[in-house]
Amino acid sequence: MTPANTLTRRTATLALSLCMAAAFAGEALAQTPPAPVRMRGTILSVTPATLTVKDRSGEVVELAMSDKLVVSEVYPIKLDDIKPGSYIGTAAMPQPDGTQRAIAVSVFPESARGTGDGHRPFDLLPQSTMTNATVADVSAIANTPAGRKLQLKYKGGEQTVIVPPDAPVVTSRPGDRSLLVPGASVSLFAQAIDGKPTVLRINAGRNGFALPY
Repeated sequence: MTPANTLTRRTATLALSLCMAAAFAGEALAQTPPAPVRMRGTILSVTPATLTVKDRSGEVVELAMSDKLVVSEVYPIKLDDIKPGSYIGTAAMPQPDGTQRAIAVSVFPESARGTGDGHRPFDLLPQSTMTNATVADVSAIANTPAGRKLQLKYKGGEQTVIVPPDAPVVTSRPGDRSLLVPGASVSLFAQAIDGKPTVLRINAGRNGFALPY
């Protein structure tokens, strides 16, 4: 399945959740809330209560903004900022030799250490993975001084990740709604609440910075 098809499917899932919520709105029995849906894309417009996003599939979706909306700013850092002991998340592609080749790396702030610990499939690209783990060791890649080989350890396993020189490296910090402007690159989680697709959490880049995933 291509990334576009995956995102289209996820957008359709959000729309279906909305329809289901509306259909059952008058029933007395409590309904299990639909699972949050992840979207990645660009903000087209903003009002005090809504956000219109064009996701990477080309779909345009209007979303309500929760009163408890959590906004984080994602910004670039250097590959050298990854140290032994850093807690990171890396989107990657499996390699024939058993290693993972990083597409992008996110260094978690200390307050988020342990978030999503483990290794799992990821929806960025077909066959891509996500590993959230502690960096046990960092070493240079032979014949590629700017690249790095990371030995990652998480509960129950470990992975060797090759980070090429062109892989984006980012981190995050608390943000606010001033980041939510037309043209901003975003990654968000939304859920149908009271019959409306609603943004719960959103990561955004500042001044045109494009989020790597």
